[in-house]
Amino acid sequence: MRELTCAEALGEALVEALEANPEVVIIGAGFAGTEEHRAAFAPLRRFSDRVLTPPIAELGYCGIAIGAAMAGMRPVVPVGTASFIYEALPQLLNEAAAAHYGSAGQVTVPIVFHMRAGIRGAGGIQHSAAPQALFWNSPGLQIAVPSSPADMKGLMRTALMASNNPTIFIDHVRLQGVRGPVPDQPQNIPFGVGEVKRPGRDVTIVATSVMVPRALAAAATLARTDGIDAEVVDPRTLVPLDKAIILTSVAKTGRVVVADETQRSCGVAAEIAAIIADEGFSHLRAPIKRVAIPDVPISFSRPEEDYVTPGPEHIVAAVRALCR
Repeated sequence: MRELTCAEALGEALVEALEANPEVVIIGAGFAGTEEHRAAFAPLRRFSDRVLTPPIAELGYCGIAIGAAMAGMRPVVPVGTASFIYEALPQLLNEAAAAHYGSAGQVTVPIVFHMRAGIRGAGGIQHSAAPQALFWNSPGLQIAVPSSPADMKGLMRTALMASNNPTIFIDHVRLQGVRGPVPDQPQNIPFGVGEVKRPGRDVTIVATSVMVPRALAAAATLARTDGIDAEVVDPRTLVPLDKAIILTSVAKTGRVVVADETQRSCGVAAEIAAIIADEGFSHLRAPIKRVAIPDVPISFSRPEEDYVTPGPEHIVAAVRALCR
């Protein structure tokens, strides 16, 4: 194992994919948007003939990339800030997501749309989007929500090298500098296979993306101050979703908090809570609690932004309410 940041692990996955397959290309300049990414992706310069920087016209270059994928290439499209992808929704939802079904399986679209998502720190309304729930409601798209360097690398390798499905890759801004162990040997992580990040017996915390380290911090606090042993479950991908790992944990603990940094209404936490209520209700000993963003725009004001950001303290409070 080596210690890498999430950005470094992602950069390694891209280099390995470019080395392994000449059909892998990068279309877009989004990887140059943060200090972590600029440093981690410097090795990509040796593939300059396969790294294209199009004009700022998301509808156009996403459409070109989708067409290239349909023709046999394997593009990764770094759109930069997640809300920029809204300009290209007709291409993603009407073309990439629908092509395989609409062609009776004759057309595949092996493409990855990478985006920096989430509440970043004074990002304001236009730079704080978390669109994973929107894409979850659009059949035909895979969605990866990694929370660690190892998952970042393993899921990107799978999306670029072992999948023919269009993939939405959510890279939370506040995870990019987070360090963690990454296997020395390249490993793919299959979509639809979650991981128990911390075993426990008293309550299940289902967390995604940046909420996983926050859930682990909350679990440490609960163990130290309350004697509550929390299990932290990370689905790692939303589509496909590893329902079995979630329901198995809920059956063991009987109590569950779902934590995700999307809006509370119709968000990721809401859907996971609904699945648990629908398929695991008999195991519950208390109501399901959600920790999410209130249904408000994200302010540029740091105090207002901090107020709506779901953190470890919100998870601790939700668990205490269940276990009192």
